[in-house]
Amino acid sequence: MATRTIGESATTIAVRRRTFSETYIGEWVTTTDHKKIGLMYIISGFFFFLIGGLEALLIRAELARPDGKILSPDVYNQVFTMHGVTMIFLFVMPTLTGFGNYVVPLMIGARDMAFPRMNSFGFWTTIFGGVFMQSSFVFGSAPNGGWFNYAPLNEVACGVHTVQCASGMNGDFWLLGIMLLGIASIASGLNFVVTILKLRAPGMSINRMPLFTWMTLVTSFLLLFALPSLTAASVLLLLDRRIGTHFYQYAFGGDPLLWQHLFWSFGHPEVYILILPAFGIISEVLPVFSRKPIFGYTFIAWSGVAIGFLSFTVWAHHMFAVGLPAIAQGFFAASTTLIAIPTAVKIFNWIATIYGGKISFKAPMIFALGFIAMFLIGGLNGAALAIVPFDYQITDTYFVVSHIHYVLFGGSVFAIFAGFFYWFPKVTGKFLGERLAQVQFWMMLVGMNLAFFPMHILGLLGMPRRIYTYPANSGWNELNLLSTVGAFLIGLSVMVFIFNFIASMKNGQKAGSDPWDAYTLEWDTTSPPKKYNFLTIPVVRSRRPFYDKKNPEIADWKTVSRH
Repeated sequence: MATRTIGESATTIAVRRRTFSETYIGEWVTTTDHKKIGLMYIISGFFFFLIGGLEALLIRAELARPDGKILSPDVYNQVFTMHGVTMIFLFVMPTLTGFGNYVVPLMIGARDMAFPRMNSFGFWTTIFGGVFMQSSFVFGSAPNGGWFNYAPLNEVACGVHTVQCASGMNGDFWLLGIMLLGIASIASGLNFVVTILKLRAPGMSINRMPLFTWMTLVTSFLLLFALPSLTAASVLLLLDRRIGTHFYQYAFGGDPLLWQHLFWSFGHPEVYILILPAFGIISEVLPVFSRKPIFGYTFIAWSGVAIGFLSFTVWAHHMFAVGLPAIAQGFFAASTTLIAIPTAVKIFNWIATIYGGKISFKAPMIFALGFIAMFLIGGLNGAALAIVPFDYQITDTYFVVSHIHYVLFGGSVFAIFAGFFYWFPKVTGKFLGERLAQVQFWMMLVGMNLAFFPMHILGLLGMPRRIYTYPANSGWNELNLLSTVGAFLIGLSVMVFIFNFIASMKNGQKAGSDPWDAYTLEWDTTSPPKKYNFLTIPVVRSRRPFYDKKNPEIADWKTVSRH
């Protein structure tokens, strides 16, 4: 806030404020334009992706050979914990929020988000939360209890009554950082809900919305209903750590399983918070590069709603081994199997969209196809985890690590890169290099399967999760080395993308406003779009409004045929 000096008028102060906002940096810092905020989300998310990737490479370097000495046990626990936190809360969520910020108002024919200042608040709170959590390394107190922060490992000594003690501020950084990120997510979720429900262009009914908008809407409701559980769990834990309460301490009447119930009642909807926007990206890319309308629009849209609803009924499948009653195990096994049905509906509809189409294997399309293949593997081994006796055998082993990476890396990350290549021409007016994109894709696909498929076998051979080293006679040596080679190959593929991005920004081929001959409204404006998005608000008459505009004779015929 500017302060007035002697003789300085209020008008002079106002001019000084305007001057900062008119500088290049000030324009970005003070902006409420959804497109700039979306770009800042994406850029900061990618920055945290690099940090999380570096943490992953440190983990894999430690496990490449038996009896590793690269990281100490405590540092390994910090790096392992922050890798999960960074990838989930600081990369995937902000990046998908960035895509939503940039694209959703354009898709629905709006000028901006419903609450532009709240939009800016959400972004800067995310940045502050991310920097706060990463700064914990500077103090040697990075969170070290796993990204799930299980009780009683998350307790801290606060007096003689504490049974389980863990020194330092590690858990406090986790708790306060997660609370900040939760505030940001609730702000963005509320903003998306109001924007999508209230600011759609004339004629865009709920059943004409683009599928990425559909999935963003469902994800926003999941955020609003799931995050309070995590917030409540975090507040109770903070009271345990700093006030001396015993909500999670069994010896004093508390229950450590309460943390798991509260955490996973957020944590499993969180999986779909991370994957539903990815489903939306894939549902936009496939029809454009297959030259066909999406097959089963209604089924894809409402199966997303079904997934969102069912995601709140499956949390305890993470807890089969803790001694739940048989009836509870049966219920959660059944609900976990049931949620596979709407997910399979999407996959079958995507395949039907591709079938018989004039497929163009451009970069967005190959990443979308890679997404389907990799996510299918993750979904199938996830269905196996719903079988209680099998889950008993492989819980807390590397089989589960493999599953979550096939879902979130093979799913969310491949979809994010599909979105990068698909919307990059809209954002910049230029193409990313196609040859380098193909090199990146194949390196990433091979690297991912080298890194994560051997973990299936390691889990079946009994390798536990969250160990920092292992003996040479365990039989896990070669598979761990192979996994590490795959992780570094993924790292190289990301370097290819960065080089491609820099080269394309400097010398990229001009793209024009509609390089893909697409169907949705974001392509019916300049590249990059003007501040006001559309010169006149478009009128929507079908699920493919821009296609109708480019083909008026077909649109007119459809209108006449309806009447």
